[in-house]
Amino acid sequence: MAGNDYIQSSLHLNNGLKNQPQVEVVMVPFPSQGHLNQLLQLSRLISSYNIPVHYVGTATHNRQAKLRVHGWDPLSITNIHFHEIPTPNFLNPPPNPNTSVKFPAHLQSSFDSSTKLRRPISALLRAISDRSKRVVIINDSLMGQVIQDFVKLPNAEAYTFHSVSAYCIFFFMWESKGKPFPVDHKILELLTPMDGCFTREFIEFIRNQHDYIKLCSGRIYNSCKAIEAPFLDFLAKEEISENKPQWALGPFNPVTISNQRRHKCMEWLDKQIPNSVIFISFGTTTTFSLEQIKELAIGLENSNQKFLWVLRDADKGDVFDEKSRRNIELPKGLEERVKRRGLVVRNWAPQLKILGHFATGGFMSHCGWNSCMESISMGVPIAAWPMHSDQPRNAVLITKLLKVGLMVKEWDCRDHEQLVTSSVIEKAVRMLMAAEVGHLMRKRAAEMATVVQRSVAEGGDTRMELDSFIAHIAR
Repeated sequence: MAGNDYIQSSLHLNNGLKNQPQVEVVMVPFPSQGHLNQLLQLSRLISSYNIPVHYVGTATHNRQAKLRVHGWDPLSITNIHFHEIPTPNFLNPPPNPNTSVKFPAHLQSSFDSSTKLRRPISALLRAISDRSKRVVIINDSLMGQVIQDFVKLPNAEAYTFHSVSAYCIFFFMWESKGKPFPVDHKILELLTPMDGCFTREFIEFIRNQHDYIKLCSGRIYNSCKAIEAPFLDFLAKEEISENKPQWALGPFNPVTISNQRRHKCMEWLDKQIPNSVIFISFGTTTTFSLEQIKELAIGLENSNQKFLWVLRDADKGDVFDEKSRRNIELPKGLEERVKRRGLVVRNWAPQLKILGHFATGGFMSHCGWNSCMESISMGVPIAAWPMHSDQPRNAVLITKLLKVGLMVKEWDCRDHEQLVTSSVIEKAVRMLMAAEVGHLMRKRAAEMATVVQRSVAEGGDTRMELDSFIAHIAR
């Protein structure tokens, strides 16, 4: 669709909306699952204040976000409006399980194509600006270049959303600004280096996008004081914040789960006893070698613990393209041998619902921030196995600072290709699920979940932060 055609389509859709409040919010997510999901979840929260929310992305990625969200139905909320821009052409190779850096470099073409959304998003912003008192853009920090034209609109303002933990983004900013104030040496001793976390191409992409953060009027985090109060306080310091306001509005995900669209794995969980199952899932950007998959399978079998394992490769840029998808075979006879205590799921699974199920007592995870927040809010401790990006530092936050998890494998940027053996995996699973240390972590995780759930209720810290943000944009 040509640019002018898209403008007319947007105008037609917007003109059909009735009883418009004076403020409208435009969400601009980055086209990767963890990012798409977080801003769609935030759309639900903001729309509950009777504020129209426009969720803007390519047709492919909007479809992906709506299909995979769980805990609620995005089509049931009348004031969330999806604007589907024609998907730009991009290379769509399969993930490579044998790369030395585990960052999903095969998605770079998809990431680069997101910059082509600048023109149609600018057109949409102009259309909304013409009929509203104020247009509020909430953009992923990796979409700064795309929304930059909002500065030409007299009634528009933008807020940068950071999709990672406050711990991670604070140290990124603190280091990039020359370490402007001291931090407790005990915290610094735990800080992992970022070597090996990203490709050079993606580091350059981040730098280009972050150049536009100076245009924003404030920042938003998917976190809360119950989890990250010290690091949110650091982020609020003038040397980091530059006196711009910030709001910690997390967890974005629902903390109570509906039973709509029930996945078949939930029936299996229903038959298990409380806290008896370890859930294994490494998100949407992890691809293991066949050798590592074999070691993981043997480790799970030898642990003698019940498990639910989501076994799938990383997403391609277009998740609906099934070409070149691997057929992953497990060791011969394994699924038959463990069928009474283990379930292997080879497609998309409802992670939030699984974590919220009474039978789930542990989570082996890559420690993407979506997964961390969902696990914490559901009171499930984590066996941390970071792969790339912010995950190594999230793993430190979870295991060393919050103490609601243990490390499967310590992050070593010099040797992140090392095979994690079945014996190491077996030991980690047993510790989390069958040892006293795991019981104590489960107790601590449950206590933290209670505090987090209270924070989103009326009068809680997160609810008051959200009220404050809504009051600010509706002023």
